[in-house]
Amino acid sequence: MITVTDTAAKKILSYLDKREGELGSEGLGLRIRVKATGCTGFGYVMEEETKSSVICRGLGDSIFHDKMVPIIVDPKSLAFVDGTEIDYKVEGLNEGFEFNNPQEKGKCGCGESFRV
Repeated sequence: MITVTDTAAKKILSYLDKREGELGSEGLGLRIRVKATGCTGFGYVMEEETKSSVICRGLGDSIFHDKMVPIIVDPKSLAFVDGTEIDYKVEGLNEGFEFNNPQEKGKCGCGESFRV
């Protein structure tokens, strides 16, 4: 299962609402993927998903809903992100999404990638 904090949910829903108005799509959600990258091994990828939930489930994806945010995860990525909480942090001039993943064993120095 993937969860989001209140702050992250507000940011995600605001973005998806804007995109829904532009695309006229009813199947919008947040897709979370893991890809090989960086010096430690894996990186998180967040993308908008415009396929319907029926199509996503047909592809074997898991669909979670937390604080009204639809979160879609493919089976391979789910093995790496199950139990993760997505937060949104503002620190000084920097802001962005942060993944609190209980499976992480470490991160590279720049924070681009993680290992499990």
